[in-house]
Amino acid sequence: MPETLLSVREIHTYYGDSYVLQGVSLEVAQGCIVAILGRNGMGKTTLIRSVAGLTPPREGDILFRGRSLRGRPSYAIAQEGMAIVPQGRRIFRSLSVRENLVLPTSGLARGPRSMPVDDHSRRWTLELVLQEFPQLAERINHLGGALSGGEQQMLAVGRALMANPELILMDEPSEGLAPRLVQHVEEIMRRLKARGHSVLLVEQNLALAMAVADEIHVLSSGRFVFHGTPAELAGASEILDQHLGVAATRFA
Repeated sequence: MPETLLSVREIHTYYGDSYVLQGVSLEVAQGCIVAILGRNGMGKTTLIRSVAGLTPPREGDILFRGRSLRGRPSYAIAQEGMAIVPQGRRIFRSLSVRENLVLPTSGLARGPRSMPVDDHSRRWTLELVLQEFPQLAERINHLGGALSGGEQQMLAVGRALMANPELILMDEPSEGLAPRLVQHVEEIMRRLKARGHSVLLVEQNLALAMAVADEIHVLSSGRFVFHGTPAELAGASEILDQHLGVAATRFA
């Protein structure tokens, strides 16, 4: 069995007095993709933010490689081997494509963590990221703010890869993308898995999540109402209808 990389244990997360995540637990194994599905406003992005230390839970615990992240600032969590592709991309619009991509390689960003020698062959470099995203190579000196929405999403993914993380947190990576680019996102996630990366994926695109995920959780009003494989979700007509607004006949 693959080693557990991330363990979320009964976390309760608030925004002020608003009780968002109400006892959520999950695990992400090494080299696996775990998808979180649910309607808007159910707490999916809050879960990503809780794991990344941006909105820490008030109760419960989050373990990464067996070590508690309780009380750790977000930058220290990132240095442990996580990277985030945030909703809305959040690239640096006043920096060039090259400058955006190399930011995670600075000594301050990397921190004390170093990749084992036997993992060097799996490292993402600027050259490899630009091979993955040829459009970024063509715009390497353009400002981030001058890119199209699809190109900005590529840049956000490429920036995360440059950190060479063990776990990538992806929050709606297909949002606003044309179908051709959504297919590219799917291909990238498959290659990430092949390279040994783990992915915690929040996604509205059900077809994409079903195509790439090893496990799926469905979140509703801050609680998980389903956990299983894509095949099991395809047969869960009540979950599909009530919590995702999808007819089960779509998968018949």
